[in-house]
Amino acid sequence: MQINWRYQGKEPIKIKTFLKEKGVSRRLLASIRFHGGELLLNGFPGRKVDQMEFTDQLTLRLPAEKSRQQLQPSYVPLDILYEDRDFLLVNKPARVPSIPSFLYPNDSLINRVWGYYLLRGYQGIIPHIATRLDRDTSGVVLFGKHRYAHALLDQQLQAHQVEKTYLAMLSGKITTAHFLLELPLDRVPGSFIKRRVEVTGKRASTEMWKLAGFPQATLCKVRLHTGRTHQIRVHSAYLGHPLVGDTLYGGELSQQLQRQALHCHKIVFFHPFKQKKIEVVAQLPADLQKYLEENQRGELS
Repeated sequence: MQINWRYQGKEPIKIKTFLKEKGVSRRLLASIRFHGGELLLNGFPGRKVDQMEFTDQLTLRLPAEKSRQQLQPSYVPLDILYEDRDFLLVNKPARVPSIPSFLYPNDSLINRVWGYYLLRGYQGIIPHIATRLDRDTSGVVLFGKHRYAHALLDQQLQAHQVEKTYLAMLSGKITTAHFLLELPLDRVPGSFIKRRVEVTGKRASTEMWKLAGFPQATLCKVRLHTGRTHQIRVHSAYLGHPLVGDTLYGGELSQQLQRQALHCHKIVFFHPFKQKKIEVVAQLPADLQKYLEENQRGELS
């Protein structure tokens, strides 16, 4: 993997200063130095202390990456929403975990992306997942295709600059058109999985807009301003309107929908290499679309 820049500054600048401005960490530079990468100034080996002049070209050749664990490839086809040299966005189906675990070691979304990379013959890169979804939540998941891209995404995530919009079906009727929830979250004592609203917890901010009301549920657009575990699910339950199908937090299953009614509809992020915003949308999957239509007709059971 090779990254190129053409310096456009009027004043000379040291390579290490330029790279710091580009979000290249000391750790990544050390990896380049000691694990097979290269730093080239106008095609020749460069040092961090060398100076760049106007129109100089700097090349960063990243070392080949190896997984820290024995990652098993899964060759289940992916629904690719967007892909370029640096980023991959995938439409995750429900009932597929984002990452491998003890219960699901070989067929998480990461396993599937790894299998996709192998089938495509990609060399020297491994899956770097930047956004995760619960196993039963569907929708857009964002990957960096190399270590540097992932690091730049992480900076955006830490600064809350990645915009994630969800579609959620909340149980019951909601009359308020728009509301903002500022409710801190913490673990439920004795549970590794479950969360609750707790005044001493970590800040959690969720914004909701009512899109449509139905006899048994309300469809809402949801935007996260923080990224806490189960944030939408816990905030919805705290309102007294748990997500349809979310039995962990008081929602009820129906014959038409056997999982929580939550879908990551859209992700917007800044592409640091193309210098523009990228917007990627995943339409409602068939099970949620069917539930919505049958709710509208009053045919649910």
